[in-house]
Parts: sequence; structure tokens; C-alpha cells
Amino acid sequence: MARALADARRPAIFSYAGRTEAPAAQPIPVRIGGFGGPEGMAAYLRDHAISHVIDATHPFAARISANAVAACRAAGTALVALERPAWAPVPGDDWTRVPDADAAAAALPETPAAVFLAIGRQSLQPFAARDQHRYLLRLVDLPEALPIPNAEAVIARGPFTTEDDLALMRAHGITHVVAKNAGGSGARAKLDAARALRLPVVMIDRPAIPARPVLGTVEEVTRWLAHAGVPAGSGPAGTERGE
Repeated sequence: MARALADARRPAIFSYAGRTEAPAAQPIPVRIGGFGGPEGMAAYLRDHAISHVIDATHPFAARISANAVAACRAAGTALVALERPAWAPVPGDDWTRVPDADAAAAALPETPAAVFLAIGRQSLQPFAARDQHRYLLRLVDLPEALPIPNAEAVIARGPFTTEDDLALMRAHGITHVVAKNAGGSGARAKLDAARALRLPVVMIDRPAIPARPVLGTVEEVTRWLAHAGVPAGSGPAGTERGE
């Protein structure tokens, strides 16, 4: 999305929450850090003359997305969510669907298992009580200490390939996979690998987010901006800005 905005020379600002130590570089100006809740975000939108907001956060960043809905409503700013379609099971998949990380931890077997926890570092705590299992974590940044026992971390940034995930799961003797239904192609390799290895997957469903317009592709959002009258080719001096 940022590349499309830069190529069209639409004035825009990319906002990172600041939870990743080394975020990917972007082709448009970047700000890092929270806003101070929906009220702080609404003030930012007004102060910086933001006319349109594209919520391209992770589908599980429910608080950020809810804040964006409230802030845009308060500031009178147009909002659209760019959201990857959710994954759906296909023949050969063995999924147990659960509503959250607590339910995912409870869904693991009582007997010791080797679990690939591909859910990031924000949702690990519920698994600390299930210490009969051995865990493999895949994280973007290496934390100072792992929040669960019997865990090993692999530091990597996607997209991942099925071949790589097959090799990873075989090397660590993985018997179960826990995943968030993030959707998209960059992280689905673990599901393809689990299917090939006939491993059960505990799939955490997406959290509920307040109603807002949702589009599934960069092209659709680009057309939304054009229809809304956001000027292309205006460069940094343009009067309308998107975030």
C-alpha cells in the first residue's frame, strides 16, 4: 500500500506502533509510536489535516483498529480497512478453531507435544501453564527472555516458503501447530506444511472489530482514494493527506 501511494505521489504518512525493533523501511514518511488512545489519534488527524485513513494493521490488532474507528468518527475522517481475506480449511486440513489464545492453549493435548507456536510474542502467556509441551516460537525480534518454559525461538521475517516450513517442522519434530488466522500468502506456508505432514492445527479466529468499510486489495483501496478525490501526483505539498 505504501509503495502504491509513493508511486502515485499521494502525500501520505506511514504509522508504526513501535513494537518491532527494526521495522521494514517504507517509501513514504514514517511516524513511530502510539497516539494516546482514540482521543489522541483524533487530535493527530485534525492537527495534521489527515483526510483519509487506511487501517492496514494486522487482523489481530483489534485495539488499534477499534481506536481508528472511534478516532475517525470523532475527527470526521474517512476510513477504510485494508484486510487480507481469512484462511479457510481445504481438504486434508485438520483444524480446531478457537476464539482466542487461552482457548488455543486449552485445545492442546494433555500428553506432551512439540508445538509450533506461530502467533507472535503478544499472545504467548496462556501457554506458560501448559508446560508439559515443548514449544518452537517464530519471532521477528529476539526478546530478552522467553515468556514460556520449554521454548526455543527462531528469529525470521516472512514471507516463508512451504519447503522451508516443512524442513523447520521436521527438524524440530513438530506434532502440533498453533496459528492465528492472519490470512494472506506470506505466512500460509506453515498451513501447507502442516497439511503435508498431516499435523493438527489449532486456528485462532480473528477478534471482533467495530464495523468499518473493508477492502481486500491495494488496488481496491487505490480506487477508493481516487473516488474520494484524493489527488495523485500532488507530492509532499498536497493539502490532503492519508495515513
